[in-house]
Amino acid sequence: MADEHEPRSPATDRRRPAAKQPPKLNTFFGVVIPTLLSMFSVVVFLRIGFVVGQCGLYQTIAMLLVAYFIISMTVLSVCAISTNGALDAGGAYYMISRALGPEFGGSIGIMFFLANVCGSALFVLGLVEAILTTFGISDDGSSLTGSRYAALPTGYWWSLLYGTVILLLCVLVCLVGAHIYAKATFLIFIIVMVVLGTIFISFFAVPFRTVQLPGHRNASLGPTSANFTGFKLDTLLGNVQADYVVDYTTGVMMSFATVFAVMFNGCTGIMAGSNMSGDLKNPSYSIPRGTITAVIFTFVIYNLLSILISCTCDRILLQQDYGFLTDINVWHPLVTVGVYSSTLSAAMSNLIGASRILYALARDNLLGRFLSPAKHTSASGNPWVSVLISWIFVQLVLFSGKLNTIASIVTIFFLLVYAAVDLACLALEWASAPNFRPTFRYFTWHTCVLGIMGCAVMMFLINAIYASASIAFMLLLLLLIHYLSPVSSWGCISQALIFHQVHGLYVLGHVQLGDLDVLPSDPLQSQYDSWLSLVDHLNIKAFVNLTLADSVRHGVQHLLFISGLGGMRPNTLVLGFYDDIPPQDLLQDTSLSICKFTDNSSQTDDPEDQNDPPCHFPPVRGGVSVGRGGVWGGKSMGPQEYVCVIADAVKMLKNVALARYFGQFDRTQALQGPIFVDVWPVNLLRPDSAAYVDTCSLFLLQLACILNMTRAWQKAKLRLFLCVEEGRSLKGTEQKLRHLLKELRMKAEICTVPWDSQVALHWQRQTRSEKIEEMESEEGGVEADKVFANSFPSNTSRVSDEYLQAVNKLILDQMLRPPAIRFLYLPRPPADTSRYHDYLNQLELLTRNLGPTLLIHGVTPVITTDL
Repeated sequence: MADEHEPRSPATDRRRPAAKQPPKLNTFFGVVIPTLLSMFSVVVFLRIGFVVGQCGLYQTIAMLLVAYFIISMTVLSVCAISTNGALDAGGAYYMISRALGPEFGGSIGIMFFLANVCGSALFVLGLVEAILTTFGISDDGSSLTGSRYAALPTGYWWSLLYGTVILLLCVLVCLVGAHIYAKATFLIFIIVMVVLGTIFISFFAVPFRTVQLPGHRNASLGPTSANFTGFKLDTLLGNVQADYVVDYTTGVMMSFATVFAVMFNGCTGIMAGSNMSGDLKNPSYSIPRGTITAVIFTFVIYNLLSILISCTCDRILLQQDYGFLTDINVWHPLVTVGVYSSTLSAAMSNLIGASRILYALARDNLLGRFLSPAKHTSASGNPWVSVLISWIFVQLVLFSGKLNTIASIVTIFFLLVYAAVDLACLALEWASAPNFRPTFRYFTWHTCVLGIMGCAVMMFLINAIYASASIAFMLLLLLLIHYLSPVSSWGCISQALIFHQVHGLYVLGHVQLGDLDVLPSDPLQSQYDSWLSLVDHLNIKAFVNLTLADSVRHGVQHLLFISGLGGMRPNTLVLGFYDDIPPQDLLQDTSLSICKFTDNSSQTDDPEDQNDPPCHFPPVRGGVSVGRGGVWGGKSMGPQEYVCVIADAVKMLKNVALARYFGQFDRTQALQGPIFVDVWPVNLLRPDSAAYVDTCSLFLLQLACILNMTRAWQKAKLRLFLCVEEGRSLKGTEQKLRHLLKELRMKAEICTVPWDSQVALHWQRQTRSEKIEEMESEEGGVEADKVFANSFPSNTSRVSDEYLQAVNKLILDQMLRPPAIRFLYLPRPPADTSRYHDYLNQLELLTRNLGPTLLIHGVTPVITTDL
């Protein structure tokens, strides 16, 4: 986020035109086409008849419903994570690793790499099978399908040779660059759509036809031909029930699980769009719409094909000829071209995807030196070493020899990755991670759980041994990466869960003035029980820290230094506002049942109170209490020391929040009806500064967003006030702010407020001040401390009371309906300590009569547009 708004040097601007960026892709070309081509490949042309022939129409539709239910739940999770910030190379690996941490993400990333490797081999074998169906000859020299073009010998080693040559072609394309494949995708998409169109036309246009079965059968074993009957009721009735037989390519008896494993490979392309997020114009817009469009389209096509095939094809044709769509087409070569182009593109797509995942793993240095060679890229940025390594792995998988043999492995790997994506989304949702604010909201934790359960059940139904082995292998990788990977700054689910447990955790501090040297014992030990009783009574999660110091400022310093446990240290200091309003002891009324609030000199002799725990709370003006190190209550310190406490906290890199008028906050009344939370992210004490995007502003927005994410405040509407002057580009400023909110995934109403009259008061005062300072400098009356202060930057300025009163009235006038709470920008205290009293007076005038208000100063960048 900082990079977008930081100033660019002239040298940077001169270099920028040299690095010409490739054009970005829209939803159709960047998501729809890659996803459709990944899902339309082997299954739609070579295995849809196999599925119907084995399972029957009823089980085929049920199988499609189960498969698409699983991937639909995963698609919802993919859409949620992909719209939660910018994605980088690596697709699902990047999503999981940045959500669940390097160990879990890295192990799943390797599994995803292996899934793409096996998927590439699957499509290569599918292409080999399609080629041999057309051009293959049997051992006796006859054609497998009666084609006069048969010239290629068949057998295991010949199939391996053909697969190796096809894979080598894919590798050469990938080594040249993925852009060649990207340019060809649209042409391949057109070919596939034309082929599908002719297939649908053929079911209606082609009359009765006898199809010669492939040469794997002979007359002694059964029929050598089957029929395409056209639409007949008898044909449909013969295809509605399941009839599992031996797969003629592997010799293995089929079952629901094994057929599902083959069919599910037509659903494993849903990640193709998210993998291209870096090449999209608008990933947050394109990935959800493009992926969902592709999924719905393929679901409709698969169901229509299943129904049409069941109505027109003999059962024996479906079981014994996987390439029958070529034989029944109005023009036979067209289907062959569609099979070749789709499977080849899918093979290259998986090979490219595997290489990019491997490159992302190597770049993240998860396995130390083991993957360091995969970091090397060409001059154009192509990770050629990763391509070669991926090629070697795919070649090894090709030794399996048959498509259906590795289908189960590919399916289990992809199911495991899908379950991990669902788990990542579930963890982020349950942990209530503050930066998990996806713009895609059509998901819940229920959809994530259903996706995980569906993936897990189908993994073990397909092959329990493979599923168990893959999970064990993933856990082994997790342990390996845990010990080999360096410390990373990624998001980690453990950090998110810690935040979920402690974001309501407070450190209640109390400073008691005194000197232990002159006291007989520690006076704080007897007070802990009272504070713990109060914490229990208020039903809040809080630690209690008490300290004895010679001043409130030193006591608060002690608390800020020691508060926290290990890495869980408070980063925000909450203080009550320092003013002259008489304090209200609200705890007395709510806590009378547990203790009496008395000063140290008062004692009670009431026998009914003897069983009550001793109470050591000071009277309202008799001591000083600190919440998260914040001072509440008494006047044991002056305004100078109060501002010193704020300055000390900022120096310690603690965020500071000053709470004013919260004694007037009625939670029950405030949360009834329309709820508004007003946010003013502009430094109102610096009207000469038009910047509204800095660390403090972003932190202020983050706190308002976190409040809006809590259950009680989810219905609250954020109103963001943008102060503008006449003559400035109102439209441009508002557009920039809307763009920022879009990147931050925040929903807020932008209210533009003209404040020309208020700014005019400021400049009138500034002109008079400059004249006075000029006269003093001529007389040599400049004080040394002023010179020292001017050498340090400050985000406050000398503003007049008239200006502050005008701004206060401006804020009050913006409430047709009063907000439940206001968030205002708290400037850093001035460097000149002599101006601390004026600084506090400025804050008092600014917030006078505003109702419950939080003045917030942020020092840590806690908001991001990344995942």
